[in-house]
Amino acid sequence: EEMIIHRKHEEACQAKEQMYVDPSSGYKVFTEYAHLQRGKCCGSACRHCPYGHVNVKDPAMKKRFNSLFYV
Repeated sequence: EEMIIHRKHEEACQAKEQMYVDPSSGYKVFTEYAHLQRGKCCGSACRHCPYGHVNVKDPAMKKRFNSLFYV
């Protein structure tokens, strides 16, 4: 499952897409490309946040997703 997410995210970023659909949940997920276009962390603990979740208030939500798995 992690590899499918990784591939979907990679393909979406290469196509300069803002989002892709998570195959497990069906939810739309912002790509790293979308976050870079925004220019800052929104504070929502997004899966592909390139800003290290600097604006996330709840420490329990500060997890990193390296495109393969949460660490």
